[in-house]
Amino acid sequence: MSVLNKKEARAILEKVVKLSKADHLEVSLDGGVNGNIRYARNTVTTSGIEENLSLGVTAAFGKKTGTATINELDDTSLEKVVRRAEELAQLSPENPEYMEPLGPQDYDEQPNMFVQATADIDPDFRAKIAARSIEMTKGKGLVGAGFLEDGQNFSAIMNSKGLFAYEKSTNANFTLTVRTKDATGSGWVTRDYNDITKFDIEEATEIAMQKAAGSAGAKAIEPGKYTVILEPAAAVGLLSRMFFGMSARSADEGRSYMSKKGGGTKVGEQMLDERINAYSDPFHPDVPASTWSGNGLPIKKIDWIKNGVVQNLRYGRYWAKEKGEQATPFPSNIIMEGGDASIEDMIKSTKRGVLVTRLWYIRSVDPQTLLNTGLTRDGTFYIENGQIKYPVKNFRFNESPIIMLNNLEMLGKAQRIDGNMIPPMKVRDFTFTSLSDAI
Repeated sequence: MSVLNKKEARAILEKVVKLSKADHLEVSLDGGVNGNIRYARNTVTTSGIEENLSLGVTAAFGKKTGTATINELDDTSLEKVVRRAEELAQLSPENPEYMEPLGPQDYDEQPNMFVQATADIDPDFRAKIAARSIEMTKGKGLVGAGFLEDGQNFSAIMNSKGLFAYEKSTNANFTLTVRTKDATGSGWVTRDYNDITKFDIEEATEIAMQKAAGSAGAKAIEPGKYTVILEPAAAVGLLSRMFFGMSARSADEGRSYMSKKGGGTKVGEQMLDERINAYSDPFHPDVPASTWSGNGLPIKKIDWIKNGVVQNLRYGRYWAKEKGEQATPFPSNIIMEGGDASIEDMIKSTKRGVLVTRLWYIRSVDPQTLLNTGLTRDGTFYIENGQIKYPVKNFRFNESPIIMLNNLEMLGKAQRIDGNMIPPMKVRDFTFTSLSDAI
């Protein structure tokens, strides 16, 4: 079985640690059972189940480290991977930023990441999901291509200083692209859950179908600055680059949008609209997440932005030591608080603007201003006098989420997307630079 319980995982890790001759040893053990089904052109194309176990060992002699991995857990293989990691460590140059492993830590129990109903998903369930979605798209004369993947997984870590952590989780992720038969219209939807009982395949498919049918025969309008309504799938790509990029080190070294002119960081500064509040919380009921990081630091609730003011930056262990700060692990999710407006309210309040379903192919242009470029996709619509008038051709954009969140007009209710909570939003003066013929 590829999902070990806490007792089984601890027994293997303890065996590995005892084999070590290094000054320090860190061990990770991960595994899971993951299934999937894929369909395209309204026909199932592939399905499968994968089981996997992986053991990673990092040995350290002083500041010299080496890492080896293996997927066999018999005694001979365990000793082999430890010896290999030690051999590589002895051959490696010293790492001046190496930090000794943490000692034992206290972790809050996370009961919500694992849901038995998700763990119980079988091929018959996946087939029924695909069949219902295909039935709906075919019934409307549309063409669907979807992918459902699900899994139950575990992760465990241990080191030679007595630290041990274990967690078990489930996940289900679904994406669907629906197109018109003449390929002039395209719609898309994504859903992700720990608890599969929250998934409604008919609701998700209906959204993608409406987007596809509504976006057929798109017209070209001039690029420029527009008021835009960004659905959560459009907002998350830009916002995740901002929130997950809040590194203290890059800010201190002058390489970041969080760097202050003349030195220092922007912690404590009013950086965004006062309605912007964002935090991480592994115990948020809609996006439960890990309570420990890869090196064993406990993950707690932490504020990043409060009323538009920067509250904290993320400190790795080495940089925290250098700066006399407390180490802050990489967040396991981002929750951005929303407002009361619906997307319909946003549309009604817009004299001239664009509704964007999602952004993709996002690339960095300037890390110090967080300027990014990318494209709209799968349903972009022109709004005039409070109504959607017609679909428009996709745009390339050049925009920074910092500027975007200072041009905020309205916020909707936050929704789960990619393991985060992101609200739809209406912003002014969003910069579209050119047109794209892609649908």
